[in-house]
Amino acid sequence: MPDGTLVSLPGTLSSGAKASIALKVVVGGPFNAGKSQFIRTVSDKAPLFTEARVTDGFRAIKKRTTVAMDFGVVRLSDRVSLYLFGTPGQSRFDFMWEILGKEMDGYVLLADSSRPEDLAQMREILRTFDSRYRVPFVVVANKQDSPRAMRPEEIRRQLGLGPEAAVLPCVATDRESVKRVLATLSRSILSSAA
Repeated sequence: MPDGTLVSLPGTLSSGAKASIALKVVVGGPFNAGKSQFIRTVSDKAPLFTEARVTDGFRAIKKRTTVAMDFGVVRLSDRVSLYLFGTPGQSRFDFMWEILGKEMDGYVLLADSSRPEDLAQMREILRTFDSRYRVPFVVVANKQDSPRAMRPEEIRRQLGLGPEAAVLPCVATDRESVKRVLATLSRSILSSAA
């Protein structure tokens, strides 16, 4: 990882002290699901974004979109830091999923819970990630503050996920909400590595 003092799996230093743990987490989902906001809200330092003006039919929804990746870092505890890599949501940039997915420890897939029409694309993204990566993941029912928001249980049902899959409520503009999602994922990653 970036500064060389972090390791990707739990371990100990030669002195017997616990090593710091850095986890690579990819944040994906459909266009306008809240991926950039999720990273912006939780990052300890100013995140990096690669955005450009929207030039196609999505222009009515928002003016700018991610074209390569978003990047942020959050320290969840004295021992655990997460390096967050956000994917573009438009399908024409889906080649970035493979690039960003290399050596990831886990992933977060965000669904805009106020837009049931986006769940077909979410199913495809979930299927693609599931077929490529055998790492822990969580599905996020984002925008739970919207009056039109579907409950996580409904999103689970529509995505065809079993009870073992974590489908969590979230409001990507609320730092504590985002941290709860990331804490759940990091516990899953660390327990699978043990």
